[in-house]
Amino acid sequence: MLSKKSRLDKDKMDQIIAEARRREKTYREQALKMYPWICARCGREFTGKKLRELTVHHKDHDHDNNPPDGSNWELLCLYCHDNEHQRYVDEEWYDKASPGGEQEPPSTFKVFAGLDALLKNKK
Repeated sequence: MLSKKSRLDKDKMDQIIAEARRREKTYREQALKMYPWICARCGREFTGKKLRELTVHHKDHDHDNNPPDGSNWELLCLYCHDNEHQRYVDEEWYDKASPGGEQEPPSTFKVFAGLDALLKNKK
């Protein structure tokens, strides 16, 4: 049995998920009307039951940014969509520069600098 706090947390999470699904349904329907049913990355075409494998990707990764002209959306298959999000996570993890952004210079530390002198002293 769930405690009162756990039950409240679960209810809150259920509300958040329901709202996200409602919003997603709305912009997905719009995107499917605007764009051809083709993955923007791999070019695979979708029809019939396979259409559920075509997802809406937010180019700026902000799911709340849903302009009515669809300029922040592109249709991607499940595989390309997963790949795109993994690339985004990797860029954040490795702190790569974004287009137009600055990247820190590489390290100039040399691990073996002076090793030859230390080895000569050991002989």
